[in-house]
This record gives sequence, structure tokens and C-alpha cells, in this order.
Amino acid sequence: MDDIQKDSTLEFLATASGGTERALQQELIELGFKSVRLNSGGVPFRGDITEGWRACLHSRIAQRIQIVLGRFEAPDEKSLYEGVKSFHWPRHLTPGHTLSVSAFCHSSNLTHSGYIAQKSKDAIVDMLREHYGERPNVDRRDADMRVFVYLARDRATLYLDLSGAPLFQRGYRTEKGEAPLKETLAAAMLMYSGWDRRTPLWDPMCGSGTIAIEAALWARNIAPGISRDKFGFERWADFDDECAGIMRRMRGDARRDATGEMPGILASDNDPLVLETAKANARRAGTRIAFRQMKIEDIEPDSSPRFVITNPPFDRRLGVDEGFYRRMGAALSRLHGATAAVLSANPLAMKYIPAKEKSSFTLKNGDLDCSLAVFDIP
Repeated sequence: MDDIQKDSTLEFLATASGGTERALQQELIELGFKSVRLNSGGVPFRGDITEGWRACLHSRIAQRIQIVLGRFEAPDEKSLYEGVKSFHWPRHLTPGHTLSVSAFCHSSNLTHSGYIAQKSKDAIVDMLREHYGERPNVDRRDADMRVFVYLARDRATLYLDLSGAPLFQRGYRTEKGEAPLKETLAAAMLMYSGWDRRTPLWDPMCGSGTIAIEAALWARNIAPGISRDKFGFERWADFDDECAGIMRRMRGDARRDATGEMPGILASDNDPLVLETAKANARRAGTRIAFRQMKIEDIEPDSSPRFVITNPPFDRRLGVDEGFYRRMGAALSRLHGATAAVLSANPLAMKYIPAKEKSSFTLKNGDLDCSLAVFDIP
């Protein structure tokens, strides 16, 4: 890779869904990344190019890993166009590759993100046409290279997305429940809950099984990106044989490191069809989880794990009313000595839990504003 040298220190941004930034920062520090900082919407860190690849392979909480290609002043469309065009795009792209460009702006003279993305795309394809005599095609769904332009106070930051498809797409969840929880959010819930990867864990309303599966992958130290055929950077023009060899070794190391001990993990749901979906997802993930069809109120105190982490349903469409939350709280009250972490967009979910809240986190579940509350059951 010519302009992004493998041995030079580069700046990366691990993007995060709302409220998960602190969990992502903690994860990247635990994984040994350097210069990890906390920002709203993401976590910057530094390293050589292979550190960006490693983050794609190992981060459970990041939505995407982006590399900062450069920064420049862009008070108007001409300076934006020239600034984007000043980078040597033929090192990364050929006319045989596909491209997508997106943008975000605030507090700048240029105020339309779609127009900023269009002008940036024009600059890239114009340079490639001048260099090769033809231009690449745009593919908004599955581009070989994704470019993101962030314009703030008339200063542009140009990012290349290393990930390709979003990192929450692990590959095991081809079937989803009615209200699916993203894998990255489930991983952040596990981090925030304080679970130690050794204590038995129970999700009593497991849906498609995401929380239990993410817990099993984390406990076993199975890299979340190990099932990916290719990340985005592996489709770039400058990803050569040497780079491919490095990635083969990184994947091999990740497989050899998957030696963590598996604690007891139980996932239950009262819907037999949903439970079959969860079982199929767990099989694809290569995890061994105990599944049981049951209502939450049927749990017995002497069979209860010490950690309960769950995302209960929250609206009437899913058969939920105040009586359901009352029954949930009564069931949790029997789990003496357990820690319970509950994610919900409905405050009623917390009202009937018979314990003092020891911590809480405001999170985004898709477009929903949610609260993750952690309790110690007396």
C-alpha cells in the first residue's frame, strides 16, 4: 500500500451507536490499541494500517472502523472538489472497482450533505478518468470502497471505511425475531453490565438469541469478524499479496486464541418459533447454549444464574402491558443475589424491579431511546 504505509502511524475512528462509546473505548483499551480516546459518536485510536485491520476483526462494539485519509479547508464547493481530488485515488481504486460516497455537515457554508457527497464523488471519479481514461461505477449498497466526508466549520475530514458491511453483521443471524437487537448493542450491554465472562448468564426473553450468542462468543474469545469472507479494505486495489498474507496470519492467530472457557449460558423464551430461530443462529455462530421454552415467571430461584441480561418486549404489538412488567419484576425478585441488566424503551420495565438501580446507561436501539439499568437483586 503506497500512500498509507504499513509501518507509519495512522489515525482511525471506530464509530459507535449512541451511548456505546464508553463501552467501545474500554473494549479497545482491553484489546491493546494505542492512543484510545473518547468522542461522541466514536472512539479514535492510532496505529499502523494492520491495527485498523485488527480492529475490524476483533471489535465487538464498533459499528465501523474508518481511517482518516486527510483534512483540508473547504469553505466552498471549489475547495471541497479540489481538496478531495488532491488525494491519489488510483492507488486505492481502478475503473473495475465500485465506489460510494456519503457526507455529514454542520456549522459550514456548505449545508447539504447530499450535495457535498456528490461533489466529492465527482472529484474522485474525475481523477480516475484522467488517470485511466475511464471511471468506476457507483454502488450504494455494496461498494468496494466507501468514502465518508465530514465537514465541520468549513474543514473537511476524509475517511475511508475499512469495514465494508457494518460490523454488527457477524454472519450468524440470518433469521431475526420481530424486534431484533443488533449484535454490537448486545456486546455493549454485556460490557456495561459488568459481566465477567465466567459467571453463569441467563436471558429470559432471548428473542433471536443475540445477547446469549454474543456472551458465548466473548467468553470463548472468538473474534466477532472471524466468519467474514472479506472486509472492505480487502477489496481495495492496493490490497496486494503481502497484505493478504498478513490477514491470513491474523485470522489464524484469532482462531488459535479462541480458547476461553464457556460458562453456563441459558436462553429462554415463551415463543417456540422464536426459540427455534435462536437455536439456528447459535448453531451458525458455533456456540453451545442451553435453550428452554418458558415464561419468565416460571423461573425457579434455585436454578437461576447470577447474571440476568435481557431486552424485554416493550409495546402492545408484542403482547406487552403493565401486567407483563409486574410479572417480570416478581420473577426477578426471586433471584436473590443475582445481577440484572434490563434494556428497554419503556420506563414501566424498570418500575416493578424490586431493587435499587446501581447504574444506568442511555443507549440507542435503532431509532429508539432506551435505558440499560443494572440492579443487584437483594
